[in-house]
Amino acid sequence: MKIEKKVQQEYFENVTEGKKRFEVRLADFKYKSGDTLVLKEQKQGTKELTGRKIECEILYKFNTKDMEKFHTKEEIEKYGFAILAIRKKFKFT
Repeated sequence: MKIEKKVQQEYFENVTEGKKRFEVRLADFKYKSGDTLVLKEQKQGTKELTGRKIECEILYKFNTKDMEKFHTKEEIEKYGFAILAIRKKFKFT
């Protein structure tokens, strides 16, 4: 399935450059691993589209509501969540 979402210019650039390998969204739509997320670039600070878009594959999904299994609501309210982009480190010998 293809899912289209708008994204501000600065974030779009970071996705196209490969720096930003995650997306944080309100989970108000259906999605699953393997779906295509089409990000449409918006001009910075506006809702106007630039016409550029990039297709991304959803590799992994996690709903933050699941975090209530691990932390109390009070802890979540106090600290919030850190969303981290990570990759496996490779050792070259």
